[in-house]
Amino acid sequence: MLGLQPPALSIIPKGLADRWGERPVASIDGHDIYGVIDEARRIGVPGLDSRSDKPSEARARHLFGVLSKLFAWLIQQRRVTVNPCVGVHRPETPKARDRVLSNSEIARFWKAADATGEPVAGLLKLLLLTGCRLNEVAGMRWSELSDDGASWLIPGERTKNHRPHIVPLTSLAREIIDNAKRIEGCDFVFSNTGSSPISGWSKVKDRIDAAMKPATPWVLHDLRRTAATGMAEIGIAPHIVEAVLNHVSGARAGVAGTYNRAQYLPEKTAALKRWAVHVQGLAAGKQSNVTALRGRRA
Repeated sequence: MLGLQPPALSIIPKGLADRWGERPVASIDGHDIYGVIDEARRIGVPGLDSRSDKPSEARARHLFGVLSKLFAWLIQQRRVTVNPCVGVHRPETPKARDRVLSNSEIARFWKAADATGEPVAGLLKLLLLTGCRLNEVAGMRWSELSDDGASWLIPGERTKNHRPHIVPLTSLAREIIDNAKRIEGCDFVFSNTGSSPISGWSKVKDRIDAAMKPATPWVLHDLRRTAATGMAEIGIAPHIVEAVLNHVSGARAGVAGTYNRAQYLPEKTAALKRWAVHVQGLAAGKQSNVTALRGRRA
């Protein structure tokens, strides 16, 4: 975000450190902050590749938060006397989403994913089957998979809560991964270039939407919510759903979360197996043989 590349903190070309490197830090004012926040919103954070070519309030809000913390620290260190972020409008926090794909939409999504071709199709299906985040699945490495292919360990530096996350892989998930074309010298499971994960998700989503019509508007992150809701509907206990999603809340938060180190691996494995069977049934146009506690979504 600040234009520095770890671990050596080298300067990213055209990033903020490159752009502001010759200026006294105290000379950066509210106009500068407003300009880069607006730029991040419209086209992306300076110096960083954007996964989407559409405006993003989340991207702008994230950069604002990073800059505000930086200048608060600089004030503590007596390097500046004013935080230039004060008085600059903080990008709005979006309303909580509750969009969940219906069973018929899940079936259409599965077919639409097939129409995108590999390696995108497999990646999209894993989003629904695992409930993992887009950047987690897109960044999946061969080196993160267990020797027997039965599990996937996402390291803490790649998860939102910075906690390592073990994802049991069902036979369907393993089949998808096994079918991914392995590129020599590339550790990414899903890649078009051989050197980076798949990108261009805005265009991918447009193709999915075209293939799924008619469909109520939705975003790729809704697949994660769909997996969580779907597992709950087929009888998976809430604390197991949270474990599958790597959430630390509810039964796993606070003191209980601190002292309960159980990974729930057997329960997570069973939950994802049941969910995969349910999804396969929907994709095949068959009646799911997994009993839903609250009835099946049409």
